Amino acid sequence: MTTPRIGGVSLHQTGSWIEPSSRCSGLGVSIQPGERSLGESLSRRVPIGRPSRRCIRRSVDAVDNRAEVREFLISRRAKITPQQAGLPEMGSRRVPGLRRGEVAALAGVSIEYYSKLERGALAGVSASVLDAIARALQLDDAERAHLFHLAHAADGTSAGMRPRRRPGKRWTPRPALQWVLDKFTAPAIIRNGRMDLLASNHLGRAMHATLYDAAGEEPNFARLTFLNLDAAHDFYPDWDGAADTCVAILRTEAGRDPHDKDLHDLVGELSTRSDDFRRRWSAHNVRYHGAGTKHFHHHDVGDMELAYESVDMISEPGLTLTLYAAEPGSATAHALDLLASWTAVIDDAIEDAHQPS
Repeated sequence: MTTPRIGGVSLHQTGSWIEPSSRCSGLGVSIQPGERSLGESLSRRVPIGRPSRRCIRRSVDAVDNRAEVREFLISRRAKITPQQAGLPEMGSRRVPGLRRGEVAALAGVSIEYYSKLERGALAGVSASVLDAIARALQLDDAERAHLFHLAHAADGTSAGMRPRRRPGKRWTPRPALQWVLDKFTAPAIIRNGRMDLLASNHLGRAMHATLYDAAGEEPNFARLTFLNLDAAHDFYPDWDGAADTCVAILRTEAGRDPHDKDLHDLVGELSTRSDDFRRRWSAHNVRYHGAGTKHFHHHDVGDMELAYESVDMISEPGLTLTLYAAEPGSATAHALDLLASWTAVIDDAIEDAHQPS
């Protein structure tokens, strides 16, 4: 029986949870059919509840870069129609998108060579060929960078491009950095590529109260989005859009740092517990998350439409600072002012409570 694949990590059902097999291949999940697990959905064969860390552990040294390359290139090829590529429509097509030979012709390489690349053999491929493939597949900036990251991983050169490894304990901001955050009057947060919310100013914490209420002092946007659906659907009016963005950010991070064990564990946990996550993960979509507009619903002040700007932190490689702002005079600006006043009252009360009597 063919094993359904989602990404590249192979998991076998053993005991009451889907546990990783000895063959790991990327940041995704392949589930072997077998005995129905305890607590597993009869209709969708999805485990229910939170797996132990032992059950989602996987070897980060067995990443199958070839599978990741293959699935990414095939998924991008399927998105481009002949019309989009400026090619004539000739005959019926059994699968969507371009044929391999058409991509090869557009990139200026032989079909044999492109077929080899699409089988995952990116090691040693020149930057000019990668550029030609990116142009032929009409990759955007994030997708092109992802292709180059996969190539660096195939060469074994990605290690030097990764941010330095952080200690095992959770990162906390330097006092001076927290002072800077607190000087912003608008919401400000710091997250990593795994979508951990690591720091915020007072208004940023108040705006993300749903996240802190769900996870305490170790909030993670991905876990909220896919494992706490009631809270997430309330917090994100456009839940589908938020879910797509969340997975695309994780997939981008997986290409940038394919040996991040914490990211492997997070993807394994989400894959075993959320079919919404698995479906999106298997799409291999990536994106940059630099600027735009987000919609939130706060349980105290209602709906908010906020512009955001995200910047990579030079002093803390791998971390991203995001600042939010409301259009002056808008309903959202009024809601933020109200939330800020309530937050100030609460902070003053806490400070008074800690004053010696």
